[in-house]
Amino acid sequence: MAGNLIIIPSTPINETALLVSNLSKSFNDIKAVDDLNLELKAGEFYAFLGVNGAGKTTTMRIIAGLLAADSGEIKIFGHNIQTEPLKAKAIMAWLPDEPLLYDKLTPFEYLEFVAGLWQIDQMIAAKHGEELLRWFDLWAVKDKRCEGFSRGMKQKTAIAGALLHDPRLLLMDEPFSGLDASVARSLKDLLTQKAKAGATIILTTHIMEIAERLAQRIGIIHNGKLLAEGDMAQLRSQTNSADANLEDIFLKLADEQNGS
Repeated sequence: MAGNLIIIPSTPINETALLVSNLSKSFNDIKAVDDLNLELKAGEFYAFLGVNGAGKTTTMRIIAGLLAADSGEIKIFGHNIQTEPLKAKAIMAWLPDEPLLYDKLTPFEYLEFVAGLWQIDQMIAAKHGEELLRWFDLWAVKDKRCEGFSRGMKQKTAIAGALLHDPRLLLMDEPFSGLDASVARSLKDLLTQKAKAGATIILTTHIMEIAERLAQRIGIIHNGKLLAEGDMAQLRSQTNSADANLEDIFLKLADEQNGS
């Protein structure tokens, strides 16, 4: 990876970046999110874990303002996602588990399109866009249409788009999917830099090593309920699992919920 990325200005550490209060969502009378409460501070790196269907992606989509909750409240740096959607969305970014690109656009054109959505100054957008494309080793293909890209190249382009406006809150659903080892490592380093600069990051992942290594706090969700939350020491204490790794803790909680 190459280039020096623009890092967002520091944000007061004690400022609440994300506040989720009594959030619930059902589909056909099945609870996908069940009275969920969550609070993240500015600069916090948080991992959201759970089996498929646990409610992770639904929660993230509601936070991003893409899905309406049945009840509850969400605030992004004090802005209510329901009553102040434009202010809330302007300072966050959502990266879905499948990259959503316009295949007929090139990476550079895609970033120009994203910059227009966020009303970023053209000079600033061009500079930051070049930095991101160089960082993700996409500069050589900046004028190639995305339709011919591999899954990993599309993922890198989508991540560049999510980072273009330096969001203060970054929601990422399985961001390492499709990335080779070198790119994944560079992304880990980049996200760590962003968090140290004051960005708040919440991601879902099935890779326990990533969550254990990167996240300051980890939340484990099952059937829409938050079963356990905290750093590794707190998770071990909550589950009476001294010296256990994250995988052991996760599997123990899953077995308990399944009645094993």
